[in-house]
Amino acid sequence: MPLDTTDLIDEIPGLVRYARYLTGDLNSAEDLVQDTLERALRSADTFQGQSALRTWLHRVMHHRFIDLQRAKSADPVPDEVIGAEIERSWQDDDYTVDPQTVIARAADRDDLLDALVHLPAILRAAVILHDLEGLTSAEVAEISEVSLPAAKQRLRRGRAMIIDLLADEARRRASTGVPMRCWKARSRIGDYLDDELTAGERSALETHLSGCPTCPGLYAAVVGVTDAVGRLRDPDSVVPPEMAERLRITVQEQQRGSGGRSGR
Repeated sequence: MPLDTTDLIDEIPGLVRYARYLTGDLNSAEDLVQDTLERALRSADTFQGQSALRTWLHRVMHHRFIDLQRAKSADPVPDEVIGAEIERSWQDDDYTVDPQTVIARAADRDDLLDALVHLPAILRAAVILHDLEGLTSAEVAEISEVSLPAAKQRLRRGRAMIIDLLADEARRRASTGVPMRCWKARSRIGDYLDDELTAGERSALETHLSGCPTCPGLYAAVVGVTDAVGRLRDPDSVVPPEMAERLRITVQEQQRGSGGRSGR
């Protein structure tokens, strides 16, 4: 189905916001958005309307960004390997963090952005799409073209790494004697926040959190960091007028060149 120029232009603010937090730099974000729009218009015939335009454009940008990131290193460590290493500490029942320290650092915009920038690309994308853009795990999976469990795993690992980056070096450790293994409880925090657990699973997790000396700190840190990432979507992320005009012209020029419609 043909792409409408007006619809594309309407998606620019969301694309700029996503690109900005992916790249950590406004100029790089503009380049990525322009590249995305040009690629989208060149491959407009592949858009069949089976996904929302927003989802399709985010998918085009996502894969372009991942390709660019991987091209920067001649021998990159696979993101999944990094993610598995990050998750290993959370599988230790005695591992926890000081939530006040983590949440205070997450409230500092510069500290939080620095933590986001240090996430592996696929984990960063998952956190931004879900916690900042407000997409569901299923939408994150569709954009990333992975299974729903894989998308949830990336989100879980991304949050864990942010917390690890923000946490104080001193870790509070204690033994546990409560029902449910800590790792099982910790792996369900994301589903708990998204209200995707059954009543029984929710009750079991809440029982665990009420008696475990280590998991509540991690849970509180996840909630605080998730809220902080969501607050990055503020007026400061509005597209600057000059950038908006350059991107609008890009869309219109590309559309005219491809013989598509110039508007509704």
